[in-house]
Amino acid sequence: MSDHPEEPSHDPKAAKTPNAGYSLSALRDTDRDRYLACLLAPAEKRPALAALYAFHAEIARVRDLVREPLPGEIRLQWWRDVLESGGDGDGHPLARELLGAIVAYKLPVAVLLDMIDARVFDLYDDPMESRSSLEGYAGETASALLQLSCLVLDPATAPRSAEAAGHAGVAQTIATLLLLMPLQRSRGQVYLPADLLAATGLDRQAFLSGKDAAGLDRAVRAFTGLGREHLAKARAAASSISVANRPAFVPLALAEPIFDRAERVGPGIFTQIILPPQWRRQWWMWRAARSGRW
Repeated sequence: MSDHPEEPSHDPKAAKTPNAGYSLSALRDTDRDRYLACLLAPAEKRPALAALYAFHAEIARVRDLVREPLPGEIRLQWWRDVLESGGDGDGHPLARELLGAIVAYKLPVAVLLDMIDARVFDLYDDPMESRSSLEGYAGETASALLQLSCLVLDPATAPRSAEAAGHAGVAQTIATLLLLMPLQRSRGQVYLPADLLAATGLDRQAFLSGKDAAGLDRAVRAFTGLGREHLAKARAAASSISVANRPAFVPLALAEPIFDRAERVGPGIFTQIILPPQWRRQWWMWRAARSGRW
C-alpha cells in the first residue's frame, strides 16, 4: 500500500510468475506491498493489476525524481499524452502494458487522467486545506486504484465495491502519509489538513518544527483517528465486495497496524520508523487474502 522506497527483494519466485512482464518486475522496487498483493491475485489478472499498480507508483514517486516542480509537471504531462493518444506508449514498457490493460478490461482513461492531475499536488508544498481536500486527493488516487483493480478482477460486480473503495482509499492514503512523514518534513510538505491541525492547536510551521511534543502527539492521533474512521466505514461496506474482488483490498490489511504504530510513537513520528517488517506485512496480506477481512 506504500508509495515509498522498499528494501531490495530476493524473492526467487518472482521471476517465475506467469506473464509477469515489465510492470510486475518494476513494482518490486517501487511498491513492495502492492507487488506482494499482486502475487496473491489470480495469475491471469496479475499483468493488468501490475500495470495499474506500477503506474500508480510511478506517478506517486515523481517528487522523488525531480528537484523542481516543472520537471515533475513535464513527467506527468508525458503520461497524460500517452493515455490520451493511446498507441503503443512510445516504446515505454510500462506504458505499453498499461495501455494493453486499458484495452483488455475497458478501463476508463478519465479516471487515470484524474489520478495524474491529483499528483500535481505532490510537486509543491501547498497546504492541504481541509479534510474534504484530503478525501478528494485520496479518492482520485488510492480509491480510484481500488476501483480500477475491481474492474480488472471482476468487472460485473465492481460497482458494488465503490463505497468500500472510497473509504478504504482514504484509510490507505493516511497510513501511507504517516509512513512518509519524515521525508515530507524534510521537504516542508504537510498533508495533514489545516482544519485538523488547527483543532489540535498547531499550524503548518508549528507542526513542521516538532517543538510542541504534546501538540504533535494530538495531531498524529487526530490524523490516525481520521484514518480509523474511514477504515471502519470501509469494513462496514465490505460485505458488498465480491469474493473475486477481494484481492484488490488486500493491502488494506496494513492500515490498522500502521495506525497503531503511529499512535505509539506519537511525537516521534518524524524520527522513528513505523514501517512493519516485510514478513509481517506479507503475513497480514496473505491472511486478508484468505479470509477477506482486513
